[in-house]
Amino acid sequence: MMTRPSKPQPPIDGTALILCEGAFTTTCGKTAHGLVRHTHRYRILGVLDSRFAGRDAGEVLDGKPCGIPIYRDFEDSLAQLGGCPDYLIIGLAPDGGRLPEPYRKVVAEALRRGINVDSGLHDFLGDDPQLAALARAHSATIRDVRKPPPRDRLHFFTGAIERVGAHRIAVLGTDSALGKRTTATILNAALSKAGVASTVIGTGQTSWFQGVRHGIVLDSLVNDFVSGEIEHAICEAQADLHPEVMLLEGQGGLTHPAYPGGFELIAAGRPDGLILQHAPLRKFYDGIEGYPLGGLEREVQLLRLLSSAPLVAITINHEGMQREQLEPIVRDYEAAYGCVACDVLWQGAERLVDAVRKTFPDLGGKR
Repeated sequence: MMTRPSKPQPPIDGTALILCEGAFTTTCGKTAHGLVRHTHRYRILGVLDSRFAGRDAGEVLDGKPCGIPIYRDFEDSLAQLGGCPDYLIIGLAPDGGRLPEPYRKVVAEALRRGINVDSGLHDFLGDDPQLAALARAHSATIRDVRKPPPRDRLHFFTGAIERVGAHRIAVLGTDSALGKRTTATILNAALSKAGVASTVIGTGQTSWFQGVRHGIVLDSLVNDFVSGEIEHAICEAQADLHPEVMLLEGQGGLTHPAYPGGFELIAAGRPDGLILQHAPLRKFYDGIEGYPLGGLEREVQLLRLLSSAPLVAITINHEGMQREQLEPIVRDYEAAYGCVACDVLWQGAERLVDAVRKTFPDLGGKR
């Protein structure tokens, strides 16, 4: 379960390599993408993906070098680094959350060298007899972020969220692996820079890897407790940080046949603002070829049925797009839906901050 400290944020856990062979720049590599862009939990030393060996991970991902190299393989990384990192992170988020067999060999070698392994997969590496034995023999640890917490630590919905004073904005999407967490992270930083006390409520394993202070891993929970855990994370963030704004990280999409996330965030998180992320050129649901994407208009209609909260903005995932295609799409969306539209990776989050301020004029900070 995601940690919920009541003390100031601790220092990073240590140095780390990200294993993402064959998946960096794909939707299955979104955990690696999040860590390359931002993390408080680790100091990232490199990414393992032979397809991009020798290049900068930020340049490959966003066209902006970030000082994180990409290595050919595990042995190449250790040779060039001149030593071992503290952690090997599984940077993969594949459909079904299973560990690919080639990755298993790298995990085993890392454990033999005493390197800790962090995984957000549904395959719990700590329950694997061989890997667990290697960890014990070499004084390494395995952390399975998606492992369900004990039932006696879970919370049921109580209605306590009605006493939370922070404005809550749910960052939802028309699909999974769409950039909802990235948009929430970038907007959070922009609001903080503008002097607005803001925090992200994480709902997935990548948020845990990034060091988000409050949240849960939704798809690790028994369904009866999902709403209660969302409420509990929000209430703890209110008591701990007293923010003006909470950004609720969305999961999946309301119409996604395999990942129909989002409803619980609306029902339990009770947002008073909505941001909807969409990839204009995406044709099919992530991971399910042949299932046409429900689309932006359908998702907006559903959100208006489910929530009275206003649509603060539509945020754009530019996959498959050229930069000159963005502005016409922005104009079309703004005319059709009467709200700001933007791509935070290409355009920054300043207009998004302005849209939040317009929706909630009582916010403090610099204007």
